[in-house]
Amino acid sequence: MSDMKSITLNGEARQSAASSIADLVRELDLTPEKVAVERNGVIVPRSTLEDASLASGDTLEIVHFVGGGDHSVSSDDTWTVAGRTFKSRLIVGTGKYKDFEQNAAAVEASGAEIVTVAVRRVNVSDPKAPMLTDFIDPKKTTYLPNTAGCFTADDAIRTLRLAREAGGWDLVKLEVLGEARTLYPDMRETLKATETLAKEGFLPMVYCVDDPIAAKQLEEAGAVAVMPLGAPIGSGLGIQNQVTIRLIVEGANVPVLVDAGVGTASDAAVGMELGCDGILMNTAIAEAKDPIRMARAMKLAVEAGREAYLSGRMGRRKYADPSSPLAGLI
Repeated sequence: MSDMKSITLNGEARQSAASSIADLVRELDLTPEKVAVERNGVIVPRSTLEDASLASGDTLEIVHFVGGGDHSVSSDDTWTVAGRTFKSRLIVGTGKYKDFEQNAAAVEASGAEIVTVAVRRVNVSDPKAPMLTDFIDPKKTTYLPNTAGCFTADDAIRTLRLAREAGGWDLVKLEVLGEARTLYPDMRETLKATETLAKEGFLPMVYCVDDPIAAKQLEEAGAVAVMPLGAPIGSGLGIQNQVTIRLIVEGANVPVLVDAGVGTASDAAVGMELGCDGILMNTAIAEAKDPIRMARAMKLAVEAGREAYLSGRMGRRKYADPSSPLAGLI
């Protein structure tokens, strides 16, 4: 070990005797396979950690992922995004649960094959604390790293570069928020980030406003899926503008998934009846009084909405039309 070095780790000053970044990771008692490292604004590939020397004055970020089945639908009714095919049309988040165990149980009950995960700094004071990956196996469930909490394109891009280093994922969820009160997307920054990420080989599924023009612009910029909000994030208000969601579906050449605003099962069914390829939700399940039961309800609602869309609903009429024939009436 060399002399002590003064570094900044995850925003805090720290002394370390490590000679390389790999030594620092071991000094923190962390598992290299579960973290990604950025030094002085540049990601350090995991394969080079042993050779990457540590120097006084270095600023490092070490991050990992946190919380943020069988299907009754016909096996040939799958959907594909960026060349990857899934049976479940329900994507669930990993935040707001009381613990990772409940989160994992809800994912199992929902039948979801994709979960969104936030990228956060590791807790260097307790490196052996449970991690999401200990409960939801990324080899069995597709992790979709997201940029929750990012308010600029640069922050979102930086976050996803770290996510790719941490787990090798290129299929990601991009959201760039405009302000903290409404959590509405900043479409100018979102479009900028989409273009950059696509050029770097990412496959961004993009949270956006429920605007068919904006959705088409994102598709042209490289989005592999567009994810219009149904209502503000975490509001549970349900889909507020079915007309624009339907217009987005009709004009898109990539999957369309409602993202944000779902509060209960009927909201999810409505989104699917509009022709969306899937629904993404977190709060509606995590904040239910019985999250596991709600997860099952959402699974069934997404399936029912999809079946209703495929069956072709009856036409709307202004007046009553009796089901029973009037001929032969007593």
